[in-house]
Amino acid sequence: MIATEGIEDEEKWLAEGIAAIQHNAFYMSRALDSNNLREALKYSALLLSELRTSKLSPHKYYELYMRAFDELRKLEMFFREEDRHGCSVIDLYELVQHAGNILPRLYLLCTVGSVYIKSKEAPAKDILKDLVEMCRGVQHPTRGLFLRSYLAQISRDKLPDLGSEYEGEGDTVMDAVDFVLQNFTEMNKLWVRMQHHGPVRLKEKLEKERSELRDLVGKNLHVLSQIEGVDLEMYKDVVLPRVLEQVVNCKDEIAQYYLMDCIIQVFPDEYHLQTLETLLGACPQLQPAVDVKTVLSRLMERLSNYADSSPEVLPDFLQVEAFAKLSSAIGKVIDAQTDMPVVGAISLYVSLLTFTLRVHPDRLDYVDQVLGACVRKLSSKAKLEDSKATKQVVALLSAPLEKYTDIVTVLTLSNYPRVMDPLDAGTNKIMAKIIIESIMKNDTCVSTADKVEVLFELIKGLIKDLDGTATDELDEEDFKEEQNSVARLIHMLYNDEPEEMLKIICTVRKHIMAGGPKRLTFTVPPLVFSALKLVRRLQGQDGDMAGEEVPATPKKIFQLMNETIEALSSVPSSELALRLYLQCAEAANDCDLEPIAYEFFTQAFVLYEEEVADSKAQVTAIHLIIGTLQKMTVFGVENRDTLTHKATGYSAKLLKKHDQCRAVYACSHLFWVDDQDGIKDGERVLLCLKRSLRIANAAQQQANVTRGSSGPVTLFVEILNKYLYFFEKGNPQITPGAIQSLIELIKTEMQSDATTPDSASDAFFTSTLRYVQFQRQKGGLMGEKYNPIKV
Repeated sequence: MIATEGIEDEEKWLAEGIAAIQHNAFYMSRALDSNNLREALKYSALLLSELRTSKLSPHKYYELYMRAFDELRKLEMFFREEDRHGCSVIDLYELVQHAGNILPRLYLLCTVGSVYIKSKEAPAKDILKDLVEMCRGVQHPTRGLFLRSYLAQISRDKLPDLGSEYEGEGDTVMDAVDFVLQNFTEMNKLWVRMQHHGPVRLKEKLEKERSELRDLVGKNLHVLSQIEGVDLEMYKDVVLPRVLEQVVNCKDEIAQYYLMDCIIQVFPDEYHLQTLETLLGACPQLQPAVDVKTVLSRLMERLSNYADSSPEVLPDFLQVEAFAKLSSAIGKVIDAQTDMPVVGAISLYVSLLTFTLRVHPDRLDYVDQVLGACVRKLSSKAKLEDSKATKQVVALLSAPLEKYTDIVTVLTLSNYPRVMDPLDAGTNKIMAKIIIESIMKNDTCVSTADKVEVLFELIKGLIKDLDGTATDELDEEDFKEEQNSVARLIHMLYNDEPEEMLKIICTVRKHIMAGGPKRLTFTVPPLVFSALKLVRRLQGQDGDMAGEEVPATPKKIFQLMNETIEALSSVPSSELALRLYLQCAEAANDCDLEPIAYEFFTQAFVLYEEEVADSKAQVTAIHLIIGTLQKMTVFGVENRDTLTHKATGYSAKLLKKHDQCRAVYACSHLFWVDDQDGIKDGERVLLCLKRSLRIANAAQQQANVTRGSSGPVTLFVEILNKYLYFFEKGNPQITPGAIQSLIELIKTEMQSDATTPDSASDAFFTSTLRYVQFQRQKGGLMGEKYNPIKV
């Protein structure tokens, strides 16, 4: 029995054992030097008697064993030289069996047996059989394992293998295999028995000690794999069935897990592929506590690497139906181990999917089959709450994205969305981000409404609240990042066919309108711009097309966009809605659809009146309206007059005087458009400029009353620049005299004591005068025009 005393005692016993070995080794070496066989055997037996101890742990026993092993090598060299000891190897084989204790006797017998085989005076198979049978005399687990390990060590280069010097005369490869398998079987029995070689309270310690000794058992399988004569046929018919029989029958979870792993690691990939059914058949027979999922995962990884490194073997995988066999085995293991946690089952499916994607990437039916099996496993749970299992599901769903790099391929997998159903809201979001990142990274274009429908079902975690999770609970920055990623995704949805593109737009609209008001400010703008792209492709089609289910006409799209932008008012996000109305109005102008353009402007003005309350926002909005209206060419006189009148009216009603002034002189451009016939109303331009001058003057007076100084003359200089602009464009109402008067007015204002000095305004005015002087000196028509103006 393995002693349970403290580490200090163990160190002391080890030291005593080493000292005794060294002592006897000294006398043995002296006997060897003097060619004294009797004394050499005497002291070698005494030396080996130290290995009879039961006080050491396997780790310490190994140290002692290695000391003895080194001395046995010297003894073996002595036994080989018959002229030194004068005894034939046959007599020597008999002589060592007279040693008093069984353990020294068997070590000496193995040592002489090695020499006996090498001498070829008897068939190797007879000696090996004799040795392996005799070693049954030691049944103590630790001592027996090390003894048999010694036997394996000294015999490994003397096995009757193909091409070996020991083959022939009745010695065959089968004899070598039988010997190794018998030694393996006996060693495994000893190793398993260790578990029961002590009290139950020491179970953990015993398991640790067994773990330290496992390589002694595994070396037998390594030796088997190195025997040249073990071809596929022998492996399939003899080696694997006998090894698996021992693995299954030992009914020990530690031994079963280690030995299955050994089989996978030491034998060739080709053998595994051709004996897959036999190997997998053992898995459901293993003890429930055995980590079968790791065993199977390693097998699949090994086979995947084999397929990667040797593409020419891929037909073999199909021929042996590797996928079907692995899939069936995994199903049987999961059914057999009823208490297997969900994470274990899913990790098996992850391994199977990885195998499938590496070996059969073209077989989407296989991929979908794995996902379907996972769905069936998860169907028993409403929501997946185990974080480890959740991570495995994310890994399962991410694998096809990484392999195919094309979301369109993934969208054809019918079971892919169903795997996501049991995920919680947080994990749904993580998966949605991974999907969008994959699309962006690979620049994938999703081009049909059906696939867009599936895609938006997959990313529903980002486009609507799941499980009642309110958006208010989210971190603001995270929320923005999520919605911006959805916005970028919308731009990746495209089809050259207008009808299909309209279907895509309708599908996206359906999903984003269900996402709640907070998301609309992020998702509506990209949808609107995507629709406007389609509109510009359809310019000129203003009527309904007969025979079409969903006629993709600009009118239809504008109607859809009007309803979509209207939803932004519930956010509220009136400024964004106003900008989008103006964008649509501009597009309607390009399509020559006056009523629609007018309607969009009307909506923009309604929003301005009712929703835009902030003074800064009003300034920005009115300038946007003026800028867009200036570019409109579709309006008739009546509609244009109505809209320009509204724009100038709102400009004059802005809160701050300087904002009023700038908006009013901006309106002057509505009455004089260069690249357009008919809109060159010089009088109304002059009216706008004069009105802006009055407002600027009022602003100066107001500043004088409130602050005691009239402020800088920047507004006057800006208006002067407008005068010069229209003067150059040929507006007859803008005369050199009017410009001269304005220059004199500015000079007077600048010299006034009430005016606040301002270097920027001064520089602006100086620069303007320099421009006038430059135009005068330039000559030609423009020079003549500017000549009357004195600066």
